[in-house]
Amino acid sequence: MSTVTAVLSPRLTAATTGRVLRQLRHDHRTIAMMVLLPSLLLGLLYLLWRDVPALPGQPTVFDRVGLTMLGVFPFVVMFLVTSIAMLRERTSGTLERLLTTPLSRLDLLLGYGTAFGLAAAVQAAVTVTVATTLYDLDVAGSLWLVVLIAVADALLGVALGLLASAFARSEFQAVQFMPVVVLPQFFLCGLLVPREQMAGWLQAVSDVLPLTYAVEALQEVGRSSTGTGTMWTDVGVVAGAAVLALALAAATLRRRSS
Repeated sequence: MSTVTAVLSPRLTAATTGRVLRQLRHDHRTIAMMVLLPSLLLGLLYLLWRDVPALPGQPTVFDRVGLTMLGVFPFVVMFLVTSIAMLRERTSGTLERLLTTPLSRLDLLLGYGTAFGLAAAVQAAVTVTVATTLYDLDVAGSLWLVVLIAVADALLGVALGLLASAFARSEFQAVQFMPVVVLPQFFLCGLLVPREQMAGWLQAVSDVLPLTYAVEALQEVGRSSTGTGTMWTDVGVVAGAAVLALALAAATLRRRSS
């Protein structure tokens, strides 16, 4: 058996994906959080800004901010759900039992990533549909590009959640990682303040944060009717960051908490 085959087994990865999806199917609260929460939060923003007039030739505040939040909300929700779910596997002893089988760490994390990636696709489709129908979100570009970027953002949240879970010893600690990992990216992504108006060192920090590229990709879709080179580059950066986080999670994953 080759080294690659020994490390990664598509059959075991698929089995892990199926197991996680079956667990999600019976966890109605988690399903509601993943599928409905982003739409509800977006609805709050719509109610806040629906009566704010747009400047001549400019999109409304909701069209501008709501579009980018289609990437931020899935990222935050999937980070929280995934980090807690993996931590429960470890603290309950399930992870230790699984890793005594031929299942490798990479099989386990890819299975988790695939399962939550499928959930993210449903989440993105529901959120984009609600935003463009109930909330009248106006997007210049194709909606499938918005869905694609939202899924990429959610997968980034999944990968970072799996990585964060490796360093947490309790669910409370897993939640504590959210402001450490999520808030700096949200503050510096260019949504609150344009990046070109930031201090030079803040721009430098922003340049290495993946959520910056997710927001920029959505802004490109909001400005252009077709996918731009900048948008595809940004999507590639987000996907690469997710793969890197997943690889780091596989390298740091512990069988059980101390």
